[in-house]
Formats: sequence, C-alpha cells, structure tokens
Amino acid sequence: MSMNERDGESKPASTAGIEAVLIPGGGLGLGGELPSWVQARLDRAIALTPPPPYFIPLSAGTTHKPPPLDADGFPVLESVAAGRYLAAQGIAGAQILPETISLDTIGNAYFARVQHTEPLGLRRLHVITSAFHLPRTAAIFRWIFALSSPAVPYSLTFEAVPDVGMAADVLAGRRERERHSLMRVNELRARLTTLPEVHRWLYAEHAAYAIAHQPERLSSAALGSY
Repeated sequence: MSMNERDGESKPASTAGIEAVLIPGGGLGLGGELPSWVQARLDRAIALTPPPPYFIPLSAGTTHKPPPLDADGFPVLESVAAGRYLAAQGIAGAQILPETISLDTIGNAYFARVQHTEPLGLRRLHVITSAFHLPRTAAIFRWIFALSSPAVPYSLTFEAVPDVGMAADVLAGRRERERHSLMRVNELRARLTTLPEVHRWLYAEHAAYAIAHQPERLSSAALGSY
C-alpha cells in the first residue's frame, strides 16, 4: 500500500494530460533556504513523467513568523524560492508560475485558482505536498476548485511525499494542528459555497488577510514546520 492510499488519496497511474502541478509552500529557513520537506515536494514534481506544461509553486509566506530577507534586504517569498529551485533543476522559466499572495493553505488554493488556473483555463491539476499536510490540502483544494460550479469542472489528483527533515516533536505538533484545522475546514466548506463568499470571508474574517483582525502567531513546536 502506498503512502497516498494510507491517507485516502491516490496518485494517477500516469500524469499524461495533467496541465499543471501545484506545490504548496512549507516555510523557509532564516537565510531563505528551502527546508528538506519542501525540496522533497519539488523534486517529486520535477520527476513527473511526462512533465506537465506548468509548475505552480504556492505561497508568499506565513503569518506565524517574519519572512527571511535576501542580501539586499528584500523579503524572500516561498513560491519564488521554490520557483528558483525548479529553474536550477532545469525547468524552463516560462513553465514556472509562482503564486505570490497566499499566507495559508486556503489561500494557496484560492489564489492559485484566481491568479493562474482560471486565466489560463487549466483544469487538470496535480497537487503534491507532504504526508502530514495531505488530508487538509485535499479537502481545501476540492472545496475551493468546485466553488461556483465552473463551466468546465476541475479534475484534481493528489500525491504525498514523505515527511522528511522535521524533528519528531515538530512533526507531532504539526500533525495535531492539521487535525484540528481540518475540522475547521469542514465547517467552512459547509458555510461558504461560492467563490464570492470565500472572497468576502477572506477579507472580513480570516486573520491572515482581514485588516480588522490580528494575524495568528504560533509559539509551539509546530512553528518549526512553517
């Protein structure tokens, strides 16, 4: 049994026909370097056969800690760091479409849809993330990409890579946080059933985006996974 099957997800027998692979962000080191669990996601995306036309790395960053700065003092975005990694491994720059706005997994899905997949008409999407992150990611992406009944429905597949490079206490803390966050996602999915409703919720209630709310700051061991 594969890891994907254990998590209730399965990867396609072939990636032929997939129009884009989406890779959620997973934090950056103090110097802007990608952690090993994010590199594992990107390496799997690079290894897809046949390669998809587009690679969409996701996430500007997180609300839980400040972004690292480059040598010139500019913030390093997670998706841009991931895009540069893809380019260094031979993926053509025109194939790399960084999503540069989101600060959480719901934002990953929402902004990937409005920034890239809707304008380009991409419908067959493959999402790769870490095993600890897969159940909530799959629930969110299925919800967001089904909203407002797109004229041509999205076809989504999901794949997990191993949880590598995290200390045991960090991974345990993140898994527990994921479990609680998934329950919240299921509540939101029942309440927010159109794309405009999610937009209004993001900017009126979501602490990562709504000006009227204070962003959440983690101090637990799980912070090491962001």
